[in-house]
Amino acid sequence: MARSVLAAAARVARWADRALGPGGDSATADGKATLSDATARRAADALGLTVDQVCADWDTARLAGLIEVHGDSARPGWRLRAWDRDDSAVLRGWVALCDAWSLACPEPEDYEPAAVAEVVTAMPQVLSFLQLSAGPVPVPQLLDLLEQRVTELRTERCEVDYGPRPDTPAVAPEPRPAPAVDAPLRPLLDWALRALASVGALTYGDGQATLTPLGSWAVWVKLEQICVAAQSPAGNIEQGAEDMLRGCARLRPAAARAEYRAWLAARPVGSAVTELIAAARGEDALLRGLAFEALRVVGGPAEPEVRAALDEPTLRPYALLWLAEHDGVDPEDAHEVLTREEATWLWVDTAAAVADHGEAPLLLRHLETAVQPTVPALLDEVRAVGHPRTVQVLVALAAAHPDPAFAKAVRRAAFQVHTGG
Repeated sequence: MARSVLAAAARVARWADRALGPGGDSATADGKATLSDATARRAADALGLTVDQVCADWDTARLAGLIEVHGDSARPGWRLRAWDRDDSAVLRGWVALCDAWSLACPEPEDYEPAAVAEVVTAMPQVLSFLQLSAGPVPVPQLLDLLEQRVTELRTERCEVDYGPRPDTPAVAPEPRPAPAVDAPLRPLLDWALRALASVGALTYGDGQATLTPLGSWAVWVKLEQICVAAQSPAGNIEQGAEDMLRGCARLRPAAARAEYRAWLAARPVGSAVTELIAAARGEDALLRGLAFEALRVVGGPAEPEVRAALDEPTLRPYALLWLAEHDGVDPEDAHEVLTREEATWLWVDTAAAVADHGEAPLLLRHLETAVQPTVPALLDEVRAVGHPRTVQVLVALAAAHPDPAFAKAVRRAAFQVHTGG
């Protein structure tokens, strides 16, 4: 259903990708993502559509993240790139469109923006009622619910001054009653239902509204996100990314993933991914690994920033593994995408995390995971990659190893790295 709703938008987005790529013509006329008349006519001729259809599909593609407009240039969004291979990208695109339903149709004229905003704020409760009803609901019943919710919103905003007034006895004033719903809400409800119908969330006609299966699923997902966010198992949901990751360091993998999901559900995906990448850039190698585990929970929306991290030597091995797994490579085989140097750098980085936060037996077990077949080869390649924590890792490894000869060789290597020899 999501593919069907977005099919026309995807078609226009693919045309824009081909015709408006680097070196192509300008896509917009005003720098505000409005398709220029000339470009709309070109697309209409190429796709066999009317100009109005092209403009409507362009707006849908923009709201669904299938195309991104930067000034006067358009480029495909990650969802368009993943369209054929990732069903979740299609669903996320439709959810983005559904979340932007209030932009899908022009709102009624002669209504104050505040009244329109109240209806937009109240509609999730109306949609939840439709979802619970699991069938057609008469519009008058929805109108009653909308009026109640708008009245509640206005009551919540009612400010009452409980402080004493100058030159008057300090008595509590009478609270001001919430303003009545002065303008009729029926036209605004009609607008909201038509807009939601246009994005495929519900059907609207014959004086009643019914959620589509896709709309019912979307409401269920939103409710599930609220429940997940409310059940943060370790209580880190309001922390920044770095503190949240530290709080997850001692959790078992399943519990940590539950915490990541709760943390992600409580904030916009884009800002969450940016926070996690920033935490991964820090000096704590443990947080770097945990940040990419959290990014695995994010999935496809994290791909652009993870791909950009390939240019940062500190993050490159983690990003390569993430992208390989995202493309369907078995996690046990993902390490094959790393060069020998990248694998060694990652080995040292992981050893630094173990040395800082783990125990000696864990560090010794990590030694067994090195790709080098001999200790001299390991030490030579560890020294060559130039990891900033090389000395500390080698000193910790020498202190933990029970073999005096091995410990001596590792200490000598640490001294040579420290002195630049």
